[in-house]
Amino acid sequence: QLVESGGGLVEPGGSLTLSCAASGFAFKHYTMSWIRQPPGKGLEWVSSFYSAGGREYSDSVKGRFTVDRNNGNSTLYLTMRGLKPEDTAVYYCATGSGLGTNRGQGTQVTVSS
Repeated sequence: QLVESGGGLVEPGGSLTLSCAASGFAFKHYTMSWIRQPPGKGLEWVSSFYSAGGREYSDSVKGRFTVDRNNGNSTLYLTMRGLKPEDTAVYYCATGSGLGTNRGQGTQVTVSS
């Protein structure tokens, strides 16, 4: 099970940190990803934290977003800085790379003044 939290309404230039609590599987052995779905658009890969330790970001968020994980409490994080209106989306965490295999229910992030 994957449960995202931390979304909300933020002004342009602001920051938010999303969390994804994982349970029911061996979290530390899995590559984990963040993906998002902007309103009226399809799923978009945002970032992955590989089980071997590497991290990767889409060009649209590189330098602004940071992905972290805590294998001790099976939680994935996404710290978002310098938020832009185009970052408005439902954010999901997922097992695996790319668009992932299993996703949570998502958390809404709205960037607006």
